[in-house]
Amino acid sequence: MTRAGEIGKQAALDALRTAIGNGDVAPGQRLVETELAERFGVSRASLRAALIDLTAEGLAERIPNRGARVRVITVEEAVAITECRMALEGLCASKAAEKATAAQIDILQTLGETMSHAVEVGDAVKYSSLNRALHQFIREVADQPVANDLLQRLAQQIVRHQLRLALRPGRPRQSLAEHLAIIRGIADHDPDAAEAAARAHLRSVIEALKETKGNPR
Repeated sequence: MTRAGEIGKQAALDALRTAIGNGDVAPGQRLVETELAERFGVSRASLRAALIDLTAEGLAERIPNRGARVRVITVEEAVAITECRMALEGLCASKAAEKATAAQIDILQTLGETMSHAVEVGDAVKYSSLNRALHQFIREVADQPVANDLLQRLAQQIVRHQLRLALRPGRPRQSLAEHLAIIRGIADHDPDAAEAAARAHLRSVIEALKETKGNPR
């Protein structure tokens, strides 16, 4: 592939990851090459190469004679992904507690306050978005590139499940308390407390996911 083709491929790949991560495209939605190539301003060859990478990452799948679509993640898969996230998020929380600067702690605490307000006013969609932003920022503070890369890939696959949990009555308030505990551990520069809080939060997510299997609403 030419240099221009590689640039086009990366642009399409970044755009598709963002769309899936933000929930702008739904699980099972077809990814039509001609439409997407025009939308992103890239060649079909670049778009096709991006879809190959997206499939390798588990975000898309190829259907014989029908092209590509956003992969549907089952509850069982979401639980398995969250089990992996538990170990990695715990590691990042611990590292963040070791490395966080005063300025970064201020940002974390402000995020916590904004999340608290979203829960108070009942804005579940905003809370879900802030939830993702908090986890992303903790990974940045942790400065553990391998864990960060893996977690980004895992988190993108279950964004729809995360939003569904945020819309469940009572779940955002429970989740908020868990996130505030993580922030406290990092702010106190207590790696053990931060890791324990992160793991407890992900265990809670796993239990909530299992409940959705029996109650899809």
